[in-house]
Amino acid sequence: MSSMKTALPMSLLALTISVGGASARELQPEAINTASIASIEAGKPKPADPDPAIARLQVLLDRAGSSPGEIDGLYGENVSKAVAGFEAMNKLPVDGRLDPEVISHLEGNGPNVAPIVESYVVSAEDAAGLVDKIPEDYGEKAKMQSLGYVNVAEKLSERFHMGIDLLNALNPGSQFAPGDTVWVVNSGPPREGKVKRIEADKKTGQVLAYAEDGSLLAVYPATIGSEDNPAPSGKHKVKGVAKMPVYRYDPKRNFKQGKNDKVLTIPKGPNGPVGTVWIDLTEPTYGIHGTPEPKLIDKVGSHGCVRLTNWDAEELAGMVKPGVLVDFVNRSAATPK
Repeated sequence: MSSMKTALPMSLLALTISVGGASARELQPEAINTASIASIEAGKPKPADPDPAIARLQVLLDRAGSSPGEIDGLYGENVSKAVAGFEAMNKLPVDGRLDPEVISHLEGNGPNVAPIVESYVVSAEDAAGLVDKIPEDYGEKAKMQSLGYVNVAEKLSERFHMGIDLLNALNPGSQFAPGDTVWVVNSGPPREGKVKRIEADKKTGQVLAYAEDGSLLAVYPATIGSEDNPAPSGKHKVKGVAKMPVYRYDPKRNFKQGKNDKVLTIPKGPNGPVGTVWIDLTEPTYGIHGTPEPKLIDKVGSHGCVRLTNWDAEELAGMVKPGVLVDFVNRSAATPK
């Protein structure tokens, strides 16, 4: 369980970050909590530093069940897709644009919305189970006992769905040591419900989860195959769910990584090849799973599978059972028209 609080000394509110020796734009927790998402101009160039209004937008989308992936304060394609997903969930015209109607639905009660940024006390448990480094080579990975987080900051960034740069910007100079009080975003509790059907939109890179009544429960950005290793087509089913899975690497059956030409057993952990969850499909060797690199979701291809952030994969896994239909499509309800 996390320890969330809402008050810190005012002296800690003003935080200035420094990048490469140059002073970056000041970033304050209250700036995110009070930011106006109506001020966001989606078409303008990306800022170099996290933008408070965009960070607020990403958290509100995440709370509403339309995941923007990694919350980093930057307006990228995954944010536009999350807006489109939110529109589909709320039966609004789906164009992926942050118009007044979308803003009104997202903000809800305005000032009564729970703070976006809250304080968190780092625990001894947060510092447990860390590893020194994660090698790229699968043969080296196979020699390790686990593929855990490399530091507390990485562990907290995933727990709170944050990009590491945003976490560091809110906590410049922090060592994230047990007992330290740090700032994190509050993305809300995981979605709950029973998923009846899943759509994997190969064209837009989205996974849509539908309830038994046909309503849209959740939408996630996803990496779905690649040109070299395309995802399957048609309808399949969920065969089972494995949490913290051990990964069996077979170069003859799957793909070849580096110079590894033998079957390897790669230990479990959030930095494993399939992250913290494997949702097995009836199509052999294919599944929906997590990733050790959340910032690369829908930016780098997969080996045919459906890749989500670890937290999105965990949320989806909590809502599926064996037999759930998984339909690979080229256009979904959340595709902007």
